[in-house]
Amino acid sequence: MNRILVIDDDTELCELLSDYLGNEGFEVRSVNHGEEGAQQVLAEDYSLVVLDVMLPGMNGFDVLRKIRESSKVPVIMLTARGDDIDRIVGLELGADDYLPKPFNPRELIARIRAVQRRMESSETGSGKLSNNAELQVGDLVLCPANRSLKRNGENIELTSVEFTLLEVLLRQAGIVISREELVEKALGRRLSAYDRSIDVHVSALRRKLGKQCGSEERIKTIRGIGYLYTRSENDF
Repeated sequence: MNRILVIDDDTELCELLSDYLGNEGFEVRSVNHGEEGAQQVLAEDYSLVVLDVMLPGMNGFDVLRKIRESSKVPVIMLTARGDDIDRIVGLELGADDYLPKPFNPRELIARIRAVQRRMESSETGSGKLSNNAELQVGDLVLCPANRSLKRNGENIELTSVEFTLLEVLLRQAGIVISREELVEKALGRRLSAYDRSIDVHVSALRRKLGKQCGSEERIKTIRGIGYLYTRSENDF
């Protein structure tokens, strides 16, 4: 998990990140154009991609779409500070996390380490959620061993973050879970001020899973606290 590709047209930032990440033990390559970046991701084996939204030619969203057609490599997107739309769109397209510019390189390191911990836990089964037995709640069957999900026997494709988030919710179905706990367990880091990433991931899960029993929302928002995966009477 030490090869990182930085896709950003700011050459000075790329040099800074190459030096900083290199000193942290990472092998870093940078490209300054979106199309070239997408080709690099799909042609070589990278453990993580740092992707800027604003790129000449193929923008960051198009690059992410291209990557997600055939790769689940973790992606951290760089967005303009205060631009919530960019963050929401990036997460909906399958980004694992985002960081607004300008940022402290130490914060980027923290985000990368968080993604590493989550990926390593999911691959080894050694995380806090370690239990490879199938988990069934209502019409959902979640299998941690191969990180798959079925709804009424139909496969549902989830991103890595969405799978981990759903696993947390299902294991505590019927119990309110705070946003802080969800961010810690699903994203591997602490919740920061104005961070809405977990809410976007929940929204994506709702769209993919659909309603429960025709009209009831599966994942309920508990205002001011967090979320709850609802149990039907048949689950008890």
